[in-house]
Amino acid sequence: MHSETYGQYLQREKDIQDIEEYFTKTRQMSLPITVCTLDQLFDFVFRYAGFEPKLATLSYSKVIIDEVQMYSPDLLAYLIVGLSYIQKVGGQFAILTATLPGIIPDLLVKNGVSFTRAEEDFISDRVRHSLEVVHEQINSDFISDFYDGNRILVICNTVRVAKEMYEELEKIYDDEVKLIHSQFIKRDRNAKSDAILADGHKTSEGPCIWVATQVVEASLDIDFDLLFTELSDLNGLFQRMGRCYRNRELDVATNVYVFDEKCSGIGKNSVIDPLIHQNSRKALQEVGGAISEAEKLALIDRVYSTEALAGSDYYTAVIDNIDYVQSFHTYELDKKTVREKFRNINSVTVIPEPVFDENRTEIEGYMAEISKSGKENKRSRMEARTRLAEFMMDAPGYIVKKSELVKKEMTKYETISVLKCNYSSEIGIILKEPSQENLFF
Repeated sequence: MHSETYGQYLQREKDIQDIEEYFTKTRQMSLPITVCTLDQLFDFVFRYAGFEPKLATLSYSKVIIDEVQMYSPDLLAYLIVGLSYIQKVGGQFAILTATLPGIIPDLLVKNGVSFTRAEEDFISDRVRHSLEVVHEQINSDFISDFYDGNRILVICNTVRVAKEMYEELEKIYDDEVKLIHSQFIKRDRNAKSDAILADGHKTSEGPCIWVATQVVEASLDIDFDLLFTELSDLNGLFQRMGRCYRNRELDVATNVYVFDEKCSGIGKNSVIDPLIHQNSRKALQEVGGAISEAEKLALIDRVYSTEALAGSDYYTAVIDNIDYVQSFHTYELDKKTVREKFRNINSVTVIPEPVFDENRTEIEGYMAEISKSGKENKRSRMEARTRLAEFMMDAPGYIVKKSELVKKEMTKYETISVLKCNYSSEIGIILKEPSQENLFF
């Protein structure tokens, strides 16, 4: 259940007898299994007018929460409050996660949620990683020394640094270096995802270098030979390490190199909390060589305990958001207002101007199809939306502020935004002032 559901169903039409009925059941959450994101499910925590049917459905449902450590402070707060409501009305939940930060069980208990922990962690005895902390800023000179028949993955904290690494390595190794991050249109992003899956498959043998951001941390099943990464935080690091020797026994001296100096994207207004980053950095000083799965979990317990995070911006934001969402009276807000508060996403869906100009005829054809009214045109409109989305991307707010948007009317109530910028399928959006670029993902 997400914005592209109908288009996905159209691609699987031979497996679905009646797309319209199946789509309706999806939106009503009446199918046996519904897969969705947290913001689509847990908005009921604001108790807006009309929230009852969603909570009633969850009262006889089993809610499975995946990779809970990936949530931002506001979404984690909504999850904690939401699980307390679900349990009160009789629903059940399970949290399945690679790592469980200690603050989460503590917050659940604090908010009246009862639960049973697994008697033991589901971890393998296999040792997959040997880690070396490099007390330098991530740099292409260090990385290039290891390119000798290896499949290399380089992960940077920000798009800016990822682009810099790509450009430096590309000068040395030409088209053997590839780049993936979030600032590509959907068509190019999908092509890059397919390419990195192929290069990162366990049976792939050709040497390559992929430069990425944290978009690869949990969304791609890849298995590279060597990982070079900036330190973000311990949770992020262990997620990144899962893209290297994913299902292999360690058979080399070192396969993970972590750069812990002058890491990008650390700060009060960035995704990575400075205190968590600093605590992660301290914990890694004790690590050198092979590290087991049990040792990884022990480090997580230390860095993400309630005591260790007390006073951090992250922990404060979680508590503040819990108090905030509980401060509203039932029916005080309408659903539209809640959606705006809940998502709080600072991005704008756009088509880069070079992409629009190059594909103008095709794009305007889809816009014309979408503008047609009538029930008989519903399917063709949905198909046109799906194809139009291939040329779109979510541009970060800071890029939009630095550029100019041109609105093009599609229907009486709907426009598309064309972003005046440079764009290439190799690098993505290219700003006229790249020095001001600094964004995660």
